[in-house]
Amino acid sequence: MDSRFLDSVRKSFPAGPTISLGAPVRDGECHPESLVSMPLAMLNRHGLIAGATGTGKTKTLQLIAEQLSSAGVPVFLADVKGDVSGIAVAGESNDRIAQRARDTGWGWKGTPFPVEFLSLSGARGAQLRATVSSFGPLLLAKVLDLNETQTSVLTLVFKYCDDKQLPLLDFADLRAVLQHLSGEGAADLQDYGGMSKSTVGVLLREMVELEQQGAEAFFGEPEFDLADLMQLERDGSGLINVLELSDVQDKPALTSTFMMWMLARLYHELPEVGDVEKPKLVFFFDEAHLLFKDASKAFLDQIQQVVRLIRSKGVGVFFITQNPRDVPEDVLGQLGHRVQHALRAFTPDDERALKSAARTFPKTEFYDIEEILTTLGIGEALVTVLGANGVPTPPVASRMIPPASRMGPLTEAEMAQRLGASRQVKEYAEAVDRESARELLAQRLSAAAGDAPAPAEATAPARRGAKPPPSTFEQILRSPMARSVATTVTRGLLGALLGPAPGRRRRY
Repeated sequence: MDSRFLDSVRKSFPAGPTISLGAPVRDGECHPESLVSMPLAMLNRHGLIAGATGTGKTKTLQLIAEQLSSAGVPVFLADVKGDVSGIAVAGESNDRIAQRARDTGWGWKGTPFPVEFLSLSGARGAQLRATVSSFGPLLLAKVLDLNETQTSVLTLVFKYCDDKQLPLLDFADLRAVLQHLSGEGAADLQDYGGMSKSTVGVLLREMVELEQQGAEAFFGEPEFDLADLMQLERDGSGLINVLELSDVQDKPALTSTFMMWMLARLYHELPEVGDVEKPKLVFFFDEAHLLFKDASKAFLDQIQQVVRLIRSKGVGVFFITQNPRDVPEDVLGQLGHRVQHALRAFTPDDERALKSAARTFPKTEFYDIEEILTTLGIGEALVTVLGANGVPTPPVASRMIPPASRMGPLTEAEMAQRLGASRQVKEYAEAVDRESARELLAQRLSAAAGDAPAPAEATAPARRGAKPPPSTFEQILRSPMARSVATTVTRGLLGALLGPAPGRRRRY
């Protein structure tokens, strides 16, 4: 073994508060005397976990989440296939785990971790909800698969509701406003520009389709308090928030967009913290290609901006996907940590993707990057991270440490027991239907007909004494680009994506 290689590893991955990943491998030989690791203080510089199906991406995610929790860092991760729930219970040793522990020199011990389960359907965790207003027209357009013209109409509707103090809490509110503005309320749009009945028809049809997929469960109140993501246990360990998606796998656009809403909200609500000893939260974005697929330029621009700026709030983001090419270059360039599992080159397109991935790694004299990416074994990865000085380390092939928790799902009985004991499940179980756009429109129309006095504003939310949701469009209206709806859609949509959240307690 070339001693220069081990010296390089030691210098690249110094001791200190770190997340250990694995032991370096060269020429098929594992060297546990110098572990490959990520500096804890640099984990808000974001990262990428990539690799072909079955190469170990999920176990790497689980390994990093465990150590973050032990270091007192809360974690959010999405469990797309339902096989990460076992992180809540201790793993049991077997021959493969014992051998991997020996290979990596890691003192393995089965360990459970504190977990709260979240759910978009409410069936497998605390019910996640967002109001239509806080979701904003840009994210909602992504979920509804709208084109630019249809998105501009949706933006117009949100602007109208903002001006008229009509809170959009659920789809019933949005439907009532659309029907009003395309019918007897069409004259109200003379200062906004108009909208065709055919476009309204498309919006209503798309909403019906989404409702049939269960949208009524996750649009409404009480809206999930993002402070609940950032909890520490009594022993100082960070809470691992697992979004269970196994029951909504047929709604990829919705699940990925909902996670983007959560990330955008965190960016908007958290205070600036600058450089910190450890992140305040690490957010794992699994199946990241679903977020970027068929996304508009405006949507991609906002993702790039959120990823670039949220690190100053102490939040790290890891994207998990099969190939680095699934992530747009402007976002990929902001991901300082790379854990690249094996890539396959079965087709000409695979070969091009392999060459593209290899070019994104720092140069090294110890590996042929293209070759090593195709010869990595299961549970091995090529790793480069940002060192404590902010400089990318030379890539090192690594045999990953085995996770300490169960590498498999909870049983149905285990899941039921945990959900039954969860405070968050109880807190978010019951929906709140307060007075909002649908009721206010009906009252105002009745008042206009002389039947009753018109209300001045919506009643207060029933939950936690919060104030009514502030304007989703406050930031858009501050922008000089907001001189027309079309310009707002294409160039000034930051406010729509990151609009103010409903008032609520702060525990950050």
